[in-house]
Amino acid sequence: MARELPRLVGTGLRLARLADARALRVVLASEAGRGIAQAVGLVAVNSVLGHILAGGSTNERLSQAVPALTVVAITAFLGSLLRSASTAATGALEPKVQRVATEQYLGLVHRTELAAIEDDEFHRLLDAARYGADSARRMIRYCTNTLNAGVSLVAAAGVLTVLHPVLLPLLVLMTLPSAWSSLMISRQKYISFHAFVQHARAGHLLGQLLTQKEAAAEVRVHEVGPFLLGHFRTMAETSEREQTRLARRAARIGLVADGAGGIATLLTYGALGALLWGGAMDLAVAGTAVLAIRTGAASLDTLVLQITELHQESLFVADFERLCREAKTRAIPVGGDPLPERLREVRFEKVTFTYPRSGSTGEELEPTLREVSLSFPAGKIIALVGENGSGKSTLVRLLAGLYLPDEGGGTVWWDDVDARTADRDQVFGRVALMSQDFYHWPFTFRVNIGIGQPGQDPDDRAVEEAAGFSGADQVLDDLPRGLGTLLARGYRGGHQISGGQWQRIGIARAKYRKAEILIVDEPTSALDAVAEQRVFDQIRALATTTGQTIVLITHRLHSVRHADLIHVLKDGRVAESGTFEELMDTKTGTGDFRDAYLVQAAAFDATIPAQPAGADDSVRRGPRMTAATQTTAKGRSHQAVATPTQHRPSGGGA
Repeated sequence: MARELPRLVGTGLRLARLADARALRVVLASEAGRGIAQAVGLVAVNSVLGHILAGGSTNERLSQAVPALTVVAITAFLGSLLRSASTAATGALEPKVQRVATEQYLGLVHRTELAAIEDDEFHRLLDAARYGADSARRMIRYCTNTLNAGVSLVAAAGVLTVLHPVLLPLLVLMTLPSAWSSLMISRQKYISFHAFVQHARAGHLLGQLLTQKEAAAEVRVHEVGPFLLGHFRTMAETSEREQTRLARRAARIGLVADGAGGIATLLTYGALGALLWGGAMDLAVAGTAVLAIRTGAASLDTLVLQITELHQESLFVADFERLCREAKTRAIPVGGDPLPERLREVRFEKVTFTYPRSGSTGEELEPTLREVSLSFPAGKIIALVGENGSGKSTLVRLLAGLYLPDEGGGTVWWDDVDARTADRDQVFGRVALMSQDFYHWPFTFRVNIGIGQPGQDPDDRAVEEAAGFSGADQVLDDLPRGLGTLLARGYRGGHQISGGQWQRIGIARAKYRKAEILIVDEPTSALDAVAEQRVFDQIRALATTTGQTIVLITHRLHSVRHADLIHVLKDGRVAESGTFEELMDTKTGTGDFRDAYLVQAAAFDATIPAQPAGADDSVRRGPRMTAATQTTAKGRSHQAVATPTQHRPSGGGA
């Protein structure tokens, strides 16, 4: 503690200086002034006792004591004023320190690599650092109290040393047992906190699940409440057992400390009595010594208590510091090679990517992508298709600059610029993401679209145009406060919208961003058939009218038939690539795409009722499949497969 505490206190003071240097100066000056006033007051009390216990009449002795009594009164008054000034400045400083500390670690964390956020160990450190920001706030008060107690102790110790040198070590001896007790208990609490921090967070989460609106329906219909309550009770009982263990250990430590402290107190006052008995100390001096011992003991007790609390908080501030250091080492690099002004293509060249080792199990993971080589030509619609787990989402995260290939695992080229050395901020600036689980920001309709360009205030006209593009204008028309409607139920004025309405807002957000590359991951999963077709038409329009590069991930294979290029992934590798016609041709490709497409088309065709003779064929929402064709869809015999154009569903067929 002696080695680490000064540095950690220095961290708290640096945060305080950043938060409000003037308030910090007021606190330091006030506490130093209080200590000096207390020392002067003790000396004045000694003078008062000396005059009162001296010879002469009572009036003479009181008259001689008046100046010293005046000094005692003045120092008490000054001490009160300085305490008030310190209290006011500390109250103003504490919330500012918490804000500065929180901004500091959040400012670092949001710039870390995505792999850090997905790392369990980093999240454990992040949990502890959240307490560290609160601890930095509390450290200010403990530092203030420690400074005051320390100055008061120095004053009392100085007086005792002048009165008789033997009294000072006895005073220290009185307080050592309680110091040992406090430090042992605080260390045990800190160790316990780290062992149970995620346990406590999980228990808190279980409590939230019983009250969250997102889970409310299933909690009731599936009767999940007793299940959650049972788990909550189990976790709470585990926490209770740990707290009981800590309390019993603290009781044992406290009992030992109290016994030792009592013996030390007896020795101190015994030594004072012996000095009086032997004539080594006058009665007036003994009276001052008693006051100084009581003042010093109180100051030392306070000092030990405050240092113990300060030490405990400093341990959490140390976690805060560790997080900041870790976040800096795992930060996204600033600067790098500039990207070409007019991009021709993004090219993957034998790219291999493996997710980091699991922090909890240490298990080595298999590569998610293996020597993937493909391209994304600018201004085209490129579709990524494949089974779940084939690596599609990982691939687009590499494309967006959120991940980098394994060391020695190939290269992602932006024309001739390596993504590893490229300016990542420029990479992010070229990309817009639209996924099926995009974030629903708890802000207004305006901000939920305008946040696509967070560096500037949303332009209402541009927001409305983007909403009209995606169909979110229909959502806007029904909102009670228009663009200013809060889209967060549970807050005053908040409004709830459906999943399909949210998806239209997400598409509008991507449109508003006006990025060079738009990545859309299952963009229509919550939309009806008419809205779905409209979205795909809009996506094609973006590529043809604005020149945006569209990267489309979808399991609905009918939607990719107009793509300029289709990449089919399987088991982390590129199974085949080509146009829709090339992949549907029985003479080319591996048949992975063709088989999957025909299975989907056959399943849809079976659900379409027979049309009357002469009916407009445009009504049909899927390809006409012969029995032979359906057989082909289920097997690998392609003799009866129709030409690719025969298998293109018109309109929005699946």
